[in-house]
Parts: sequence; structure tokens; C-alpha cells
Amino acid sequence: MINNRSLHLIANELPSHFADRLGIYYASLVNQEHKKEKGQFFTPREIASLMGSFAKSSDASLRILDPGCGTAILTCALIEHLVSNKNLQSIELIVYETDNDLIPLSIKSLEYLKEWLQSKRIDFNYSINTKDFVLENANCLSENVNLFSEKTEPFDIIISNPPYFKLPIDDKRSIAAKTVVNGHPNIYAIFMAVSAKLLKENGEIIFITPRSYASGSYFKLFREYFFKIIEIDNVHLFVSRKDTFNRDKVLQETVIIKGKRKEKNNPTHNVVVSSSQGLKDILTPETKTFNQKVLIDLSSNEKILYLPTNDFEESILNIFKNWNGNLNKYNIQISTGPVVGFRSKEYIQENYQNGTVFLAPLFWLHNVKQMILEWPLPKPEKGQYVRIENESKSILIPNKNYILLRRFSSKDDKSRLIAAPYFCNFIKSEYIGVENKVNYIYRPKGHLDRNEIVGLCALLNSILFDSFFRIFNGNVNVSATELREIPLPKLETIKEIGNNIILSNDFSVENTNKIVIEQFELSTCIYE
Repeated sequence: MINNRSLHLIANELPSHFADRLGIYYASLVNQEHKKEKGQFFTPREIASLMGSFAKSSDASLRILDPGCGTAILTCALIEHLVSNKNLQSIELIVYETDNDLIPLSIKSLEYLKEWLQSKRIDFNYSINTKDFVLENANCLSENVNLFSEKTEPFDIIISNPPYFKLPIDDKRSIAAKTVVNGHPNIYAIFMAVSAKLLKENGEIIFITPRSYASGSYFKLFREYFFKIIEIDNVHLFVSRKDTFNRDKVLQETVIIKGKRKEKNNPTHNVVVSSSQGLKDILTPETKTFNQKVLIDLSSNEKILYLPTNDFEESILNIFKNWNGNLNKYNIQISTGPVVGFRSKEYIQENYQNGTVFLAPLFWLHNVKQMILEWPLPKPEKGQYVRIENESKSILIPNKNYILLRRFSSKDDKSRLIAAPYFCNFIKSEYIGVENKVNYIYRPKGHLDRNEIVGLCALLNSILFDSFFRIFNGNVNVSATELREIPLPKLETIKEIGNNIILSNDFSVENTNKIVIEQFELSTCIYE
């Protein structure tokens, strides 16, 4: 396929520019299914250049690894940056590439890079490994294996845009990496974990990936492992889901992370956090510097990576870090709705039948709006009632006070957190039904008071909580685990917010948000 056409060099062209043209060419030859199957998204030149600029090594001789080579644009951009070090004399490069159709272009790119470096009198040797990177190096993740006793030479710099796709639990790579991932792992996290272990002490790692590893239970083991040995230097966040890899139609919030391998992590080490919408403003990012301990508490249970990018988000983070409450401390729990639509079809019905059957209301994702529950709100195949029978009681919950919270937000939703209050006098029924895409918040032994429900619901819907949630979560998922961990103000403060809203007799999002903002004196930093 590739040998049928050729791409000619342009005079005095930089290696990264040539690699970029090769990538665009190859992407035009394969369909979206091929890219999805391989998790293959070619890095734009602007991003490759930024990633390369994060490297700080000044050694005369370097050993570099690119475990997801593609057309080697990252390697090229990195080395273009490194040649500004006048001491640089030699480079040994190892790359991995498993797409047999792409390898001829990888070689074409690396041969030009070699020629370019020779003109600068820098020795350059490379080798392409066509085996699976994870399986080839998985032994380094074993706690019982001393990697470097097996004569595996560590690397000075590892740079990568790894593949992105979820692996089945029984995949060989999932099994090989069971010490660092759980559930259905995404392969990019395994690439990061293996690469971190292949670094020498003070060696540099530079990766661009989705930001989903920053929080959530699926990546908890990974965070514990990775941040134990990697000290962060730089983080660059791409805010837009569309602009970063737009030519490959990727909808992901992506992040570049650069760090060094350290035997002992320094929590007061400075980290530069920058952000841009996408490629257009990549050269003029917002930039802030933080102590690493502000971004990640290595002594915490979840080890969530927070990524504030401006003064307002920093002020939000400081507010939450000063709160000591949480749901568990206030004897409040969060659970996932037990009604799974396709499994419960025999009990779900569209219309109310007065006097013929006993019915409970059924609340779906679309019924839950900010500060209001819109029910009934019929939609095709989303019946608004559940029959109350002996066989269906296991999927129903008692009719008492709750907060209903969407488990997912759509990409068009302005807010990540969408919560509605539910009061037991909403309907005369012994039970209610909550569909599986909705979480419900409740007090297990007892009940939530009206002011607790209104106050907590207002907080969840506020710009305060939405901003905090976005600082650590790049997904549309709203995890019950994350919500259990989110710090809360004193319960008396939550009740006070609730009372103020109730007295105002205005449950609109505009009013409840205004009351929350005033409670925590946020008006100035929001509106300036």
C-alpha cells in the first residue's frame, strides 16, 4: 500500500515537519476503523514541538525510547530541541511500532533524522522493535524482578503518544499489568506504567494521553504506582475535546505530562501547569506554578491529580482543601439506581393505570434537571412507571427524601453535575424507581431534612462544585466513588444554604447559585 507512492523531501526541511507530512499521508490511506482498532492518532506538529521542549537533559550521550513510534514525529521534535545542547554527541534510539504498513514510513522518517543529525556531527543509531511494547517489557512491573539485573539498560528520556483503547480483563496485557491497573484498563496507562519503570534515576518521561487517569477507581492502582516513582515537572492541559486531534476526529480531553523518575518524591517540588483550548493558542497558554503537593496528595487514599489552570480555579481548590466534611461523615450515602431498563422491561410501563395495578414512579436520566425533577416526561422506551410486585421490589427503593444525580453529563451540558431534589411527598407511593444511569443520595438509617437536601443539591449544581469537579475530572462520568471523596463544608453551612433558598422561595439555578456564591464570598473572583 505504502510503496505505491512516495513522498519527497523539501529542501532544508526539519525532520519533525517531514514526519508530520508522512503522518498526514498515512492517515489518508487508512479508515477510521483502522485508527480505532490500533488506538492510532498521529500527533500534530505543534503538540510534538511543545512536548519536545519539556526535555531538560544536557548529557552528551542519550538513550531515548519512543514506545508508540508512528512516523516518529515526537522523536524528531524532541531531538530538534535537544540539539540546542552544544554538548550533545551521540543518541541511541529504540522505537516500537506494530503496524506493518506504517513501518516503512517510520524508517523513512528516521533515516532522514539520521541524515539531519550527521550534518550536525551527532552520532545517531536507531532500532525498530515490532513486538508488543507491553508484553515485551511487562516483567518490569513484577515486584519480584530486578529489571536492571537482567541487563536491560535504562533510558534517559521516554516520549510517547501511546495508543488509546480499553482492554478486556482477560487480555494478555491486562493480565501482565494487573499490579498497576484494574477493571477494563485503557492501554495508554499500561504504556505509562511500563515506561516509568524503564527510566533511569532522574530520567525524563513525556506523554500525551487522555486525562482520565487523573481520578476514578479504574486508575487508582495506576496513580499509586506511577506517582510513587515519577515527580511531575510540567503539565499541559488541552481544554477543548475537539481541537487537539481534530484531523483524526478524536473527542478527548487530553493532557501532556512531563516528569522525572525519583527514588524519593519531593512534595514541595514546583510544577508548571499550562493550558490552551487546542492548537490555535498553544503558543500563548495560561500558565501557573504550584507545589506538587497542591496538585496531588500522595498520602491520600485516592491520589487524585488536580489540574487548576487559573487564579479562579486555584481559589476553588483552596476552598475545598480547607473543608473537612464529606458524605460519610454526615451519615449520607450515595448509590446507583437499581433499575436496569433492558432487564426490567416486564415491570416498566408508559402510562398510569388507576386502580388496576400498584405503580411507582420511575426516574431516568432525562427526568433529572438542575434543581428540578421533571416527571412524568415520557420518551420512547423510557416508561415513567414501575409496577410494584413482589418480584420487582428488589429493584425499588423506599419512598423517602433523596437527591437524584445524573451519572453522566452530555458533551453539550454546561455543567458536569446535574442534581435534583426529591421529597417523599412528591407522590403517594410506598416505593420509587431510580434507573441505573442516575445516582441517589440518602441517609441510610434516618432521613435527610429538607434544608439538607436543598443545600446539598444547590452546592452540587453550583459553579463552585462544577469548577472543582472539572479541575480533576475530564470525563462525562460522575463517579459515586469520587463524590464520596469530595470535601464538603460543615453540615450547619449546608443547612444554612438550604434555609436561605427555602426562605427565598426561588429554586431556580440562578438563585441557588447566587446564594452559594455569596455564602463563600466568591462573587469577585467569578465576575472579574
